[in-house]
Amino acid sequence: HLSRTLSSKAERDPSTMMNADMDAVEAENQVELEEKTRLINQVLELQHTLEDLSARVDAVKEENLKLKSENQVLGQYIENLMSASSVFQTTDTKSKRK
Repeated sequence: HLSRTLSSKAERDPSTMMNADMDAVEAENQVELEEKTRLINQVLELQHTLEDLSARVDAVKEENLKLKSENQVLGQYIENLMSASSVFQTTDTKSKRK
C-alpha cells in the first residue's frame, strides 16, 4: 500500500521525481569523481615508484661500471705481480725432479 502511495505521489508531483533523478545523477557523478581521483592517485604513485626504480637502476649501472674498472685494475696488478714473482715463472722441465 505504501509503494502505491509513493508512486502515485511521484506521479502527481513531477518536481519530486525530478529531484530524485537529479540526486541519483549527482550521487553517480560523485562516485565517478571519487573513482577518477583514486585512479589518478594510483597513477601518480606508480609514476613516483617508476622514477625511484629508474634512479636506482642508474645508480646500480654506475656502480657496476666502477667495479668493472676496479676489477680490471686489480687484474692487471695481480698479473704484473705474478709475472714479477719467481714463484709463478715457468720452470725448465729438465731441472725438475722426478
